[in-house]
Amino acid sequence: MTETAQSLSTDANTQIAEALNQCVAETVVATMLAQNFHWNVTGMAFGPLHALFQEIYEDHFTGQDDLAERIRALDMHAEGTLAGMLKRSKVNEAEGAPDDKAMIKQLKDAQETLAETLAGAGEIAAKHGDTLTEDLCIERGRTHEKFAWMLRAHLQ
Repeated sequence: MTETAQSLSTDANTQIAEALNQCVAETVVATMLAQNFHWNVTGMAFGPLHALFQEIYEDHFTGQDDLAERIRALDMHAEGTLAGMLKRSKVNEAEGAPDDKAMIKQLKDAQETLAETLAGAGEIAAKHGDTLTEDLCIERGRTHEKFAWMLRAHLQ
């Protein structure tokens, strides 16, 4: 049976929101990672990487909003502090001033982590019959897998 946010149990909403807050945290950190790299990339591939990093952070900004709004639709609290997101996230900030190849690898790793986290959140939503959240997680996961593929192609 398909459930809506209003028909899910409080326990289901709590579990789904916890998984989505993990997704939001990692998306926020990955957004800043891409924006940092957009600002600081140099070298012969500056133009295409500058544009790709911008495409990624703009997508992620919309994605984090969609995920947080779904948490609120479940009548749960969306984490809104950077400290909380950094503490929770499996995606790490960049350290120092990496070169373009290191930027690409770190952002690729972030995309792979996001796809995995979203797949897990989608499974939790599916377990509770929340097809709307499951669909959102699948959509976002596909986006992150595509970005991971694009970034991997730069490393070959």
